Amino acid sequence: MVVIALCCSLDFLTVGGSKGLVAGRGHAHNTRRRTQFFPEHVSEVRNCFPALITCPITAVSKMLAVRRALRVCQRVAYVSVSRRGCAGAVPVDDVVNGLTEEQIQLRQTVQRFCQEKLTPYANEIDKKNEFPRMREFWKEMGELGLLGVTAPVEYGGTGLGYLDHVIVMEEISRASGAIALSYGAHSNLCVNQLLITGEHVGALAMSEPNSGSDAVSMKLTAKKQDPEAAARGITAFIVEKGMPGFSTAQKLDKLGMRGSNTCELIFEDCKVPEENILGPLNKGVYVLMSGLDLERLVLSAGPVGIMQAVLDHAIPYLHVREAFGQKIGTFQLMQGKMADMYTRLSSCRQYLYNVARACDKGHFSAKDCAGVILYCAENATQVALDGIQCLDAKLYEIGAGTSEVRRMVIGRAFNAMFK
Repeated sequence: MVVIALCCSLDFLTVGGSKGLVAGRGHAHNTRRRTQFFPEHVSEVRNCFPALITCPITAVSKMLAVRRALRVCQRVAYVSVSRRGCAGAVPVDDVVNGLTEEQIQLRQTVQRFCQEKLTPYANEIDKKNEFPRMREFWKEMGELGLLGVTAPVEYGGTGLGYLDHVIVMEEISRASGAIALSYGAHSNLCVNQLLITGEHVGALAMSEPNSGSDAVSMKLTAKKQDPEAAARGITAFIVEKGMPGFSTAQKLDKLGMRGSNTCELIFEDCKVPEENILGPLNKGVYVLMSGLDLERLVLSAGPVGIMQAVLDHAIPYLHVREAFGQKIGTFQLMQGKMADMYTRLSSCRQYLYNVARACDKGHFSAKDCAGVILYCAENATQVALDGIQCLDAKLYEIGAGTSEVRRMVIGRAFNAMFK
């Protein structure tokens, strides 16, 4: 594991004794004491980050591997993929979505990859809050070129655009929202600095529980050796698993996104090599905030993939489950629910793809990057609730008559009043 950590700089670099949380990104807190930074504790850090030194031959071979995978796919817009239980993939109309043939093939490639490597484990990941194949899966994604979608070819990436990246994120989320969350953190938050091959897994620690969105109010400190030095700003630096003074505490047993592990990060007398500074000294906030808009864009594909997964499971079920002698999907109220879920998903997908296309043209809108994740996330919650209703999974909205039946009873009562 490699963590990109943020701390307040004094004279230079120190990692203060602290705890924190990480789930793709970490949050450090409870500073206990400052720690000395000693330049003599220098390791061959570049040997740990092959993405920084990948030779052109390796980079080109990765690019070709992705291109070959894309060419193998059939050139069609609709793909039928078997799913867990009675679920079956609801087709995605990528002609309406305005995707190119290569982007359609990219979706098919990632969908097949996830169907083989991830979907069979998704239920177990959620139950056990663990993905035993995580490292193997990460390397397989690295070999396919999925960890460096937007990274330049000369650095080992595949040299594609942000629309391609959100398609990949969407399809992984369709198979497992938790693993996709880890993928989003690694491939977007960390990849442009470090990690493409899959040999390492990236995380980002940039806040503390008492700071939240106000990351610059953190208490974690860093200094070189001068105890009289005043605070000068915030610096980002790389901390690698195994460095003296850096450890993790207990893993949290979360309600959602289980399998995208979250735990405390502890920095006590942590000695960090000087060469591990990421970006300019005292400019750590700019290093991390510079990619915030793109972070929001890429992570917006997560809710879109989750909404697609809801349709993949709920709509086939509505055409298997029977009540009153007919498939419940033929009831007018359930037809309305299917239409609402589909419309929410489609509108979110179009917004997402359009913002991604704009970014690929060099137009980065902070307003729309924030807008798309706001819109997609809130709609995903509603679609998930509707899907749960379709799957008979909310007792008090189902027992003693479903909400739909209750509405029908109320409507009939009013109709009877005006006969």
